[in-house]
Amino acid sequence: MEVLLHGGRALLETEDDAMQVKLGFPYTCHFVNHINSRGIWFGDNPLRFSLPLLMIQLSFITIITRSIHFLLKPFGQPSIVSQILGPSILGHNTLFASKMFPARGRTVLDTLSVFGFMLFIFLIGVKMDPTMVLKSGRKALAIGILGFFVPYALAGLVALIIRHVLPLDDEVKSILPLVVALQSMTSFPVVACFLSELKILNSEIGRLASSSSIICDVFHWSIFSMRFVSKVAADKSITASLGSFMSGTLLVTVIVFGIRPAALWAIRHTPEGKPVKEIYIFFFLVALMGCGLIGEVIGLSALFASFILGLVIPDGPPLGAALVERLDCFVSVLLMPIFFTNCGLSTDVFAIQNLMNAGAILLVVFASFVGKIIGTILPPLFCRMPFRDALSLALIMNSKGILEVAMLTNLKKEKVMNEECFAIMIISVVVVTGVISPLVKSLYDPSKRYIAYKRRTVQHSKCGEELCILACIHSQDNVKTIINLLNATNPTRDSPVNLFVLHLVKLMGRSTSLLVAHLPREKPSLNPTQSEQIFNSFRKFEERSNGAIMVHCFKGVSPFSTMHNDVCSLALEKRTCLVIIPFHKQRINGETIEAPFALKHLNKNVLEKAPCSVAILVDRGNQKKGLFATAEPLSYHVAVLFFGGADDREAVALAGRMSEHPNVNLTLIRFSSLDEIVGGTVRSRMLDTETLGDFRLNTLHNEQVSYQEEMVNDVASVLAVTRPMENTCDLIMVGRSHRESQFMSELANYSNHGELGSIGEVVITSHSKNSKASVLAVQQQTRIWGLLDPEESLNLRRVNL
Repeated sequence: MEVLLHGGRALLETEDDAMQVKLGFPYTCHFVNHINSRGIWFGDNPLRFSLPLLMIQLSFITIITRSIHFLLKPFGQPSIVSQILGPSILGHNTLFASKMFPARGRTVLDTLSVFGFMLFIFLIGVKMDPTMVLKSGRKALAIGILGFFVPYALAGLVALIIRHVLPLDDEVKSILPLVVALQSMTSFPVVACFLSELKILNSEIGRLASSSSIICDVFHWSIFSMRFVSKVAADKSITASLGSFMSGTLLVTVIVFGIRPAALWAIRHTPEGKPVKEIYIFFFLVALMGCGLIGEVIGLSALFASFILGLVIPDGPPLGAALVERLDCFVSVLLMPIFFTNCGLSTDVFAIQNLMNAGAILLVVFASFVGKIIGTILPPLFCRMPFRDALSLALIMNSKGILEVAMLTNLKKEKVMNEECFAIMIISVVVVTGVISPLVKSLYDPSKRYIAYKRRTVQHSKCGEELCILACIHSQDNVKTIINLLNATNPTRDSPVNLFVLHLVKLMGRSTSLLVAHLPREKPSLNPTQSEQIFNSFRKFEERSNGAIMVHCFKGVSPFSTMHNDVCSLALEKRTCLVIIPFHKQRINGETIEAPFALKHLNKNVLEKAPCSVAILVDRGNQKKGLFATAEPLSYHVAVLFFGGADDREAVALAGRMSEHPNVNLTLIRFSSLDEIVGGTVRSRMLDTETLGDFRLNTLHNEQVSYQEEMVNDVASVLAVTRPMENTCDLIMVGRSHRESQFMSELANYSNHGELGSIGEVVITSHSKNSKASVLAVQQQTRIWGLLDPEESLNLRRVNL
């Protein structure tokens, strides 16, 4: 006979399930070897066996949490709310809980939840960049410091007053300092998850909140460590205290000076773009288990050891991203819901009996909330950040999540906090997080700051003025065609091109996004990274331009869903007139390669929110050498299809710059019809005529420029004009959008992607697989403050803000 203690219960294991034993405390009897069920046909109840019980528990947890999240998502609720609410509501039906979550099955569930939380903490450490503490600017430092100490002081003062004024239970009085410390913290993992769910991770507020939360974390855990050390020194003997300190120091030393060099070695021996070897992954997973075991043996807990181990592994590709990729889905989808379910099952709302106790705790929580709002909002306002943005930042810094829940669960487990206080604190976490999320969504929209206050287009750039262009690159395959296009724009010393190159990289194995200027190494690397290869190509292009092109290189690491924020914010900051971004399909060696759907979504967002003109470049795999690459001049054939409208006028303006290049042969084709070919106002048609007249006048004596008019009646007649271009042109330029008309409605049937517009779609679908002509779909700036219709006015009115 064997008795196992489980959460205050005694589990009596015997071969006779009906055996009655009086032990003086609650116990549960079950068979030790009841793992697999033989099935109902042989008289077994599957729920009395651990494996079927575990499988139905996991299925139930997943279905319930996902269903509740689906219902709450329209109200802006984060996933943690549904993960706690579901089990806490259903788990307190006595009959249901006894069948679905019997005491005999809680041991396995509890073990899996703690193991899942250990892996989660390890992944958080892997995704973190400790150097962000040193890189944080003054604003983030001020927010982090005030965001911790102001709520700590205010909530501490309120707690002190309450303890001396109200007749509270002794247990409530003893935990008020813990409530103050818990509410004053702003956990970086919680903030990172919160920002990711709101899709503002790489926004200005998102980056500031990430940096500030790390500063806040440093102060919180410093105070927590000092309290822990003082408690150990007071409660334990000198031998135990020294043993704990020395063994902990030795473990951290081994991790930092033993395992981290191994991680760096593995990274150096993994070529860029190649998967990490399985043996490396195996080694670090074994190291995780080993460090967790040692942490438990010496009394530091597996959570601390796993976090330190994750922290020393460099974030991002290749190693950090590989570990996150292997573990993230398993942990977040399967194990973490178990952790929240256990928390929900442990939360008994009906345990709240003394309203004075509840009011005292909630008053301290509210004081901390207000203090954090004050401490966080002051530095941004001092730096002249808009009030709505500063308030959004303050609300984000108040977000609560998994770490707070874990700390509360541990306090209850250690008998520091009773059922009533635990329920009050869990409810406060759910309510605060549930209120903050929709508030931030309604207050903060990153795209609002991308509205420009003046025209930023090629058409409205002054003659001889520097042309600022932002070129977005996904891979080395995009470089050649974009360089050819840039060179065709005729950059000269009198009319230079200020080029900003942005390498867009998917966020993998990191918690924080990145948008930084790239500085070349002092000594060229023998194994340059993909970013370095891309930037080196553009810098060689700059050298050969003899001062006509100035190149500035940037790297943006962010999720695909919010990658457009990097593009738009850089375009706004650098005051670019044109953003060039690759089409989500491209042709490599004659094969059409379709990129992930996320790239199509990226292009759509850039077109909607960019503060300047945008051009989508379709690379048709033309392997012709660029104009800059050889000593012998090569001709570059460009065709411009003009139907009418603002986008077509922008394409003609870009073609006007190209027409001055000595090696560019340009053909402008104006399409007309007996009926209205493009809808629009009288003003728009006047601008079309004026634009074409200026172009013809400026290119009147240029033999390399030709102008022709085509009368078309239907789609077939347009195809008859565009099909021969696939073998005669290197680049075809079209306007992306046109005003509604009967003719354009017919062309719209060819539009499958939406990024290129009707004309662009007609061109690429009509060409054969062997076509060498790339396509550039141009959209003129659409977001201008105080201007409803870009075609109605060429000048902005001044608005007093």
